[in-house]
Amino acid sequence: MTDSPAPPGPLRGRVALVTGANHGIGAATAVHLGALGADVALGYLRLPPLGDAGTPDAYDRARAGDAGEVVAAVERAGRRCVAVEADLGDPATPALLLDTAEERLGPVSILVNNATGWHQDTFAAAGTDAFGRAMAPVSATTFEAQFLVDARGGALLMAELARRLRARGQRWGRIVALASGGPGGFPSEVSYGAAKAALAHYTMSAATELLLEGITANVVYPPVTDTGWVTETVRRSVDAHHGRVAAPGDVAEVIGWLCSDAARLVTGNHIRLR
Repeated sequence: MTDSPAPPGPLRGRVALVTGANHGIGAATAVHLGALGADVALGYLRLPPLGDAGTPDAYDRARAGDAGEVVAAVERAGRRCVAVEADLGDPATPALLLDTAEERLGPVSILVNNATGWHQDTFAAAGTDAFGRAMAPVSATTFEAQFLVDARGGALLMAELARRLRARGQRWGRIVALASGGPGGFPSEVSYGAAKAALAHYTMSAATELLLEGITANVVYPPVTDTGWVTETVRRSVDAHHGRVAAPGDVAEVIGWLCSDAARLVTGNHIRLR
Protein backbone atom coordinates (compact mmCIF):
# COMPACT_ATOMS: atom_id res chain seq x y z
CA MET A 1 0.00 0.00 0.00
CA THR A 2 1.25 3.48 -0.82
CA ASP A 3 0.73 6.73 1.11
CA SER A 4 1.68 8.94 -1.84
CA PRO A 5 -0.95 11.30 -3.28
CA ALA A 6 -3.30 9.63 -5.74
CA PRO A 7 -2.65 10.61 -9.36
CA PRO A 8 -5.36 12.37 -11.35
CA GLY A 9 -7.42 10.31 -13.78
CA PRO A 10 -10.85 10.10 -15.39
CA LEU A 11 -11.98 7.54 -12.79
CA ARG A 12 -10.49 9.18 -9.72
CA GLY A 13 -12.92 8.90 -6.82
CA ARG A 14 -14.60 5.80 -8.28
CA VAL A 15 -14.47 2.26 -6.92
CA ALA A 16 -14.61 -0.68 -9.31
CA LEU A 17 -15.29 -4.38 -8.79
CA VAL A 18 -13.77 -6.69 -11.40
CA THR A 19 -14.52 -10.43 -11.29
CA GLY A 20 -12.22 -13.15 -12.59
CA ALA A 21 -9.37 -10.75 -11.92
CA ASN A 22 -6.42 -12.97 -11.00
CA HIS A 23 -5.34 -13.37 -14.62
CA GLY A 24 -6.14 -12.57 -18.24
CA ILE A 25 -8.62 -9.87 -19.24
CA GLY A 26 -9.87 -9.42 -15.68
CA ALA A 27 -6.37 -8.76 -14.35
CA ALA A 28 -5.53 -6.39 -17.20
CA THR A 29 -8.82 -4.54 -16.67
CA ALA A 30 -8.20 -4.13 -12.95
CA VAL A 31 -4.73 -2.70 -13.58
CA HIS A 32 -6.02 -0.37 -16.31
CA LEU A 33 -8.88 0.94 -14.16
CA GLY A 34 -6.34 1.62 -11.43
CA ALA A 35 -4.20 3.53 -13.92
CA LEU A 36 -7.30 5.62 -14.76
CA GLY A 37 -7.64 6.55 -11.09
CA ALA A 38 -10.13 4.04 -9.68
CA ASP A 39 -9.68 2.04 -6.51
CA VAL A 40 -10.26 -1.60 -7.41
CA ALA A 41 -11.71 -4.69 -5.75
CA LEU A 42 -10.79 -8.02 -7.32
CA GLY A 43 -13.02 -11.08 -7.20
CA TYR A 44 -11.32 -14.32 -8.15
CA LEU A 45 -11.24 -18.07 -7.61
CA ARG A 46 -8.19 -20.29 -7.93
CA LEU A 47 -8.99 -23.21 -10.20
CA PRO A 48 -7.33 -26.64 -10.48
CA PRO A 49 -5.35 -27.56 -13.61
CA LEU A 50 -7.43 -28.66 -16.58
CA GLY A 51 -5.13 -31.62 -17.15
CA ASP A 52 -5.58 -31.19 -20.88
CA ALA A 53 -2.79 -31.92 -23.35
CA GLY A 54 -4.14 -29.19 -25.63
CA THR A 55 -3.87 -26.48 -22.96
CA PRO A 56 -0.52 -24.81 -22.18
CA ASP A 57 0.83 -25.22 -18.66
CA ALA A 58 1.08 -21.43 -18.40
CA TYR A 59 -2.69 -21.15 -18.64
CA ASP A 60 -3.18 -23.66 -15.85
CA ARG A 61 -0.72 -21.75 -13.68
CA ALA A 62 -2.50 -18.45 -14.33
CA ARG A 63 -5.91 -19.90 -13.43
CA ALA A 64 -4.49 -21.45 -10.26
CA GLY A 65 -2.75 -18.29 -9.08
CA ASP A 66 -3.89 -15.77 -6.51
CA ALA A 67 -4.37 -12.07 -7.22
CA GLY A 68 -1.26 -10.83 -5.40
CA GLU A 69 0.53 -9.57 -8.51
CA VAL A 70 -2.57 -7.73 -9.68
CA VAL A 71 -3.01 -6.05 -6.29
CA ALA A 72 0.63 -4.96 -6.38
CA ALA A 73 0.26 -3.53 -9.89
CA VAL A 74 -2.82 -1.49 -8.94
CA GLU A 75 -1.07 -0.19 -5.83
CA ARG A 76 1.98 0.81 -7.86
CA ALA A 77 -0.35 3.13 -9.77
CA GLY A 78 -1.12 4.84 -6.46
CA ARG A 79 -4.55 3.27 -5.99
CA ARG A 80 -6.03 1.12 -3.25
CA CYS A 81 -6.84 -2.49 -4.04
CA VAL A 82 -8.40 -5.45 -2.25
CA ALA A 83 -8.69 -9.05 -3.47
CA VAL A 84 -11.42 -11.47 -2.39
CA GLU A 85 -11.35 -15.16 -3.26
CA ALA A 86 -14.91 -16.45 -3.52
CA ASP A 87 -16.94 -18.73 -5.77
CA LEU A 88 -19.60 -16.93 -7.82
CA GLY A 89 -21.40 -20.26 -8.07
CA ASP A 90 -22.52 -19.54 -4.49
CA PRO A 91 -25.51 -17.14 -4.54
CA ALA A 92 -24.17 -15.41 -1.41
CA THR A 93 -20.95 -14.36 -3.17
CA PRO A 94 -22.21 -11.23 -5.03
CA ALA A 95 -23.22 -9.52 -1.79
CA LEU A 96 -20.01 -10.71 -0.11
CA LEU A 97 -17.85 -9.19 -2.85
CA LEU A 98 -19.66 -5.85 -2.71
CA ASP A 99 -19.70 -5.81 1.10
CA THR A 100 -15.94 -6.39 1.27
CA ALA A 101 -15.19 -3.86 -1.45
CA GLU A 102 -17.28 -1.18 0.23
CA GLU A 103 -15.89 -1.86 3.70
CA ARG A 104 -12.32 -1.54 2.44
CA LEU A 105 -12.57 0.96 -0.42
CA GLY A 106 -15.92 2.77 -0.35
CA PRO A 107 -19.10 2.66 -2.45
CA VAL A 108 -18.75 0.63 -5.65
CA SER A 109 -20.10 2.25 -8.82
CA ILE A 110 -18.30 0.24 -11.54
CA LEU A 111 -18.89 -3.47 -12.15
CA VAL A 112 -17.00 -5.56 -14.69
CA ASN A 113 -18.60 -9.01 -15.04
CA ASN A 114 -15.67 -10.99 -16.40
CA ALA A 115 -15.61 -14.23 -14.38
CA THR A 116 -16.51 -17.50 -16.06
CA GLY A 117 -16.93 -21.08 -14.93
CA TRP A 118 -15.59 -22.22 -18.32
CA HIS A 119 -15.81 -25.91 -19.18
CA GLN A 120 -15.63 -27.14 -22.74
CA ASP A 121 -18.65 -29.26 -23.69
CA THR A 122 -20.43 -30.39 -26.82
CA PHE A 123 -23.51 -32.09 -28.30
CA ALA A 124 -21.23 -33.98 -30.68
CA ALA A 125 -19.32 -37.12 -29.81
CA ALA A 126 -16.91 -36.22 -27.03
CA GLY A 127 -13.30 -36.03 -28.09
CA THR A 128 -11.01 -33.13 -28.89
CA ASP A 129 -11.59 -29.90 -30.73
CA ALA A 130 -9.57 -28.56 -33.67
CA PHE A 131 -6.86 -27.41 -31.28
CA GLY A 132 -6.52 -30.69 -29.39
CA ARG A 133 -8.49 -29.58 -26.32
CA ALA A 134 -10.65 -32.20 -24.62
CA MET A 135 -14.44 -31.85 -24.89
CA ALA A 136 -17.03 -33.47 -22.63
CA PRO A 137 -20.71 -34.12 -23.37
CA VAL A 138 -23.20 -31.50 -22.19
CA SER A 139 -24.32 -32.51 -18.71
CA ALA A 140 -25.83 -31.07 -15.57
CA THR A 141 -22.28 -30.57 -14.30
CA THR A 142 -21.06 -28.60 -17.31
CA PHE A 143 -24.29 -26.56 -17.35
CA GLU A 144 -24.14 -25.61 -13.69
CA ALA A 145 -20.42 -24.81 -13.74
CA GLN A 146 -21.07 -22.09 -16.29
CA PHE A 147 -24.61 -20.84 -15.78
CA LEU A 148 -24.28 -20.46 -12.02
CA VAL A 149 -21.15 -18.30 -12.44
CA ASP A 150 -21.55 -16.49 -15.76
CA ALA A 151 -25.32 -15.98 -15.85
CA ARG A 152 -26.68 -16.15 -12.29
CA GLY A 153 -23.58 -14.72 -10.65
CA GLY A 154 -23.42 -11.83 -13.10
CA ALA A 155 -27.15 -11.10 -12.80
CA LEU A 156 -27.05 -11.07 -9.00
CA LEU A 157 -24.07 -8.71 -9.03
CA MET A 158 -25.93 -6.30 -11.32
CA ALA A 159 -29.05 -6.46 -9.18
CA GLU A 160 -27.14 -5.88 -5.95
CA LEU A 161 -25.10 -3.02 -7.42
CA ALA A 162 -28.26 -1.30 -8.70
CA ARG A 163 -29.96 -1.73 -5.33
CA ARG A 164 -27.02 -0.16 -3.51
CA LEU A 165 -26.67 2.75 -5.92
CA ARG A 166 -30.40 3.41 -5.59
CA ALA A 167 -30.28 3.27 -1.78
CA ARG A 168 -27.45 5.82 -1.75
CA GLY A 169 -29.25 8.09 -4.20
CA GLN A 170 -26.22 7.82 -6.48
CA ARG A 171 -27.06 8.45 -10.13
CA TRP A 172 -23.82 7.27 -11.72
CA GLY A 173 -22.88 3.69 -12.46
CA ARG A 174 -21.13 1.56 -15.05
CA ILE A 175 -21.69 -2.12 -15.88
CA VAL A 176 -19.58 -3.95 -18.46
CA ALA A 177 -20.05 -7.64 -19.22
CA LEU A 178 -17.62 -9.83 -21.14
CA ALA A 179 -19.33 -12.21 -23.56
CA SER A 180 -18.39 -14.65 -26.29
CA GLY A 181 -20.02 -16.54 -29.12
CA GLY A 182 -23.19 -15.00 -30.50
CA PRO A 183 -26.62 -15.76 -31.95
CA GLY A 184 -25.12 -18.57 -34.04
CA GLY A 185 -24.11 -20.48 -30.93
CA PHE A 186 -20.63 -21.56 -29.92
CA PRO A 187 -19.88 -25.02 -31.34
CA SER A 188 -17.52 -27.10 -29.15
CA GLU A 189 -18.08 -24.70 -26.21
CA VAL A 190 -21.85 -24.79 -26.16
CA SER A 191 -22.66 -24.21 -22.47
CA TYR A 192 -20.02 -21.49 -22.24
CA GLY A 193 -21.55 -19.68 -25.21
CA ALA A 194 -25.08 -20.13 -23.86
CA ALA A 195 -24.15 -18.85 -20.39
CA LYS A 196 -22.43 -15.80 -21.87
CA ALA A 197 -25.48 -15.19 -24.07
CA ALA A 198 -27.65 -15.20 -20.96
CA LEU A 199 -25.32 -12.70 -19.29
CA ALA A 200 -25.49 -10.50 -22.39
CA HIS A 201 -29.31 -10.54 -22.28
CA TYR A 202 -29.34 -9.64 -18.59
CA THR A 203 -26.98 -6.75 -19.37
CA MET A 204 -29.17 -5.44 -22.18
CA SER A 205 -32.17 -5.49 -19.84
CA ALA A 206 -30.16 -3.59 -17.26
CA ALA A 207 -29.22 -1.00 -19.88
CA THR A 208 -32.89 -0.22 -20.55
CA GLU A 209 -34.19 -0.48 -17.00
CA LEU A 210 -31.38 1.49 -15.34
CA LEU A 211 -30.90 4.19 -17.97
CA LEU A 212 -32.84 6.86 -16.11
CA GLU A 213 -30.92 6.04 -12.92
CA GLY A 214 -27.66 7.12 -14.57
CA ILE A 215 -26.30 3.58 -14.95
CA THR A 216 -24.93 2.43 -18.29
CA ALA A 217 -24.57 -1.24 -19.22
CA ASN A 218 -22.71 -2.63 -22.22
CA VAL A 219 -21.41 -5.97 -23.47
CA VAL A 220 -17.91 -6.40 -24.87
CA TYR A 221 -17.11 -9.35 -27.15
CA PRO A 222 -13.32 -9.70 -27.22
CA PRO A 223 -11.60 -11.24 -30.21
CA VAL A 224 -9.44 -14.31 -29.61
CA THR A 225 -7.35 -13.03 -26.71
CA ASP A 226 -4.09 -14.50 -25.48
CA THR A 227 -4.81 -15.07 -21.81
CA GLY A 228 -2.34 -17.95 -21.77
CA TRP A 229 -4.32 -20.59 -23.69
CA VAL A 230 -3.26 -19.52 -27.20
CA THR A 231 -0.84 -21.99 -28.75
CA GLU A 232 1.02 -21.53 -32.03
CA THR A 233 -1.62 -23.70 -33.70
CA VAL A 234 -4.38 -21.40 -32.42
CA ARG A 235 -2.44 -18.32 -33.48
CA ARG A 236 -1.91 -19.62 -37.02
CA SER A 237 -5.60 -20.45 -37.32
CA VAL A 238 -6.63 -16.99 -36.13
CA ASP A 239 -4.16 -15.30 -38.46
CA ALA A 240 -5.57 -17.29 -41.38
CA HIS A 241 -9.29 -16.96 -40.66
CA HIS A 242 -10.09 -14.30 -38.06
CA GLY A 243 -7.58 -11.48 -38.30
CA ARG A 244 -5.45 -11.28 -35.18
CA VAL A 245 -4.95 -12.34 -31.59
CA ALA A 246 -5.50 -9.54 -29.07
CA ALA A 247 -3.67 -8.96 -25.82
CA PRO A 248 -5.68 -8.64 -22.58
CA GLY A 249 -4.61 -5.00 -22.33
CA ASP A 250 -6.23 -4.24 -25.68
CA VAL A 251 -9.61 -5.34 -24.31
CA ALA A 252 -9.02 -3.56 -21.00
CA GLU A 253 -8.62 -0.22 -22.78
CA VAL A 254 -12.09 -0.52 -24.31
CA ILE A 255 -13.59 -1.45 -20.94
CA GLY A 256 -11.85 1.51 -19.32
CA TRP A 257 -13.34 3.90 -21.87
CA LEU A 258 -16.84 2.47 -21.32
CA CYS A 259 -16.42 3.19 -17.60
CA SER A 260 -15.46 6.82 -18.18
CA ASP A 261 -17.63 9.94 -18.38
CA ALA A 262 -16.73 10.14 -22.08
CA ALA A 263 -19.00 7.10 -22.59
CA ARG A 264 -21.94 8.50 -20.62
CA LEU A 265 -24.27 8.21 -23.64
CA VAL A 266 -23.09 4.71 -24.58
CA THR A 267 -25.39 2.04 -23.18
CA GLY A 268 -27.19 -1.05 -24.41
CA ASN A 269 -24.48 -1.92 -26.90
CA HIS A 270 -22.90 -5.17 -28.00
CA ILE A 271 -19.37 -4.07 -28.81
CA ARG A 272 -17.54 -6.68 -30.87
CA LEU A 273 -13.79 -6.20 -31.05
CA ARG A 274 -11.82 -7.43 -34.05
